Amino acid sequence: VQAVKDAANIGYRHIDTAQAYQNEGGVGDGIRACGVKRADMFVTTKLAAEVKSYQEAVASIDQSLKTLGLDYVDLMIIHSPKPWAEFAGADRYFEGNREAWRALEDAYQAGKLRAIGLSNFETADIDNILKSCSVKPMVNQILAHISNTPQALIQYTQDNGMLVEAYSPIGHGELLKHQELAAMAEKYHVSVPQLGIRYCLQLGFLPLPKTANPAHMKNNADVDFVISESDMEFLKNMAQIKDYGDASVFPVYGGN
Repeated sequence: VQAVKDAANIGYRHIDTAQAYQNEGGVGDGIRACGVKRADMFVTTKLAAEVKSYQEAVASIDQSLKTLGLDYVDLMIIHSPKPWAEFAGADRYFEGNREAWRALEDAYQAGKLRAIGLSNFETADIDNILKSCSVKPMVNQILAHISNTPQALIQYTQDNGMLVEAYSPIGHGELLKHQELAAMAEKYHVSVPQLGIRYCLQLGFLPLPKTANPAHMKNNADVDFVISESDMEFLKNMAQIKDYGDASVFPVYGGN
């Protein structure tokens, strides 16, 4: 509750939660207590990765609205094309994702959801939805940050009219360990998190940094600078992070 109130006070208007985070109730309380009109707040939640049938999805959507205590959600996305326990498996759950998507479409048409989208969906997973949908996904929320910028997926997402949302724009904190990034951030008189967030913005992504620290919230929002083209190319082509430590286990609850 306090994190939402602090964020709203600093000027944030987009709050991202999920069924898997088990904090929808607190987010809803924070929205009501923050002093900002509901119409001026943008609330995202996520359909649990394990929900792969129409009826389950319908019930799950209604439960999120009840837990949040909201009449509508601004954006709801399928958290993952695969259940977390089977994230590395071969089954892509094409049929289950189409059924879950149908439930999101119906809730969208009913006015319960103002926008609907995807998360962690690869090209084949997106294509599966596009083949049968009546409402196209509006968003694909993916892991994207300095050193991990999946160009083909990003291009496909954008070519199909979807906004790319970038979660963990600071690489679950791993980017803070890079001396080269620290030096570049110093050149621009910013922090490494600010550099990571600005990088995403310049690529046309919506970055979603996570923090409950008001000082970090302020820092993350202060990104009114421009990274040069040559530095952007360097950042795009940095060696990819292989190990995110504790954040390697999905779903990711914390991190940056």
